[in-house]
Amino acid sequence: MTDLQKSQLIAAGIDIDDALPRFMGNEALLERFLKKFLQDENYIRLQNAIREGNLDDAITASHTLKGVCGNLSLSRLYGLFTQQVALFRSSGLAEGSAMMGEISDAYQEAVGAITAAFL
Repeated sequence: MTDLQKSQLIAAGIDIDDALPRFMGNEALLERFLKKFLQDENYIRLQNAIREGNLDDAITASHTLKGVCGNLSLSRLYGLFTQQVALFRSSGLAEGSAMMGEISDAYQEAVGAITAAFL
């Protein structure tokens, strides 16, 4: 991974130094899993669940994204999904859904950085 790729990822809230130990220091393995993140369908599931008013599915999708983002050290998104899951559970669909603007911005930034760095 080049310094430019690392800086693109870090600028988008992806903590490379935190993620690498989980991938045995193997940058190629981390890169492969970051590319797989681009194919994960849980973000679409989350949007659909909110649109359909399905709280259980929204919690499941957001919680799954929280775990994926935590494992890949997408720190900004991990924090947002952590907050969203807590809001869904404590306050309901409307409160958690209100975070989607901020989540969408951070998600697009992460996807853009991964795409720019590796594709």
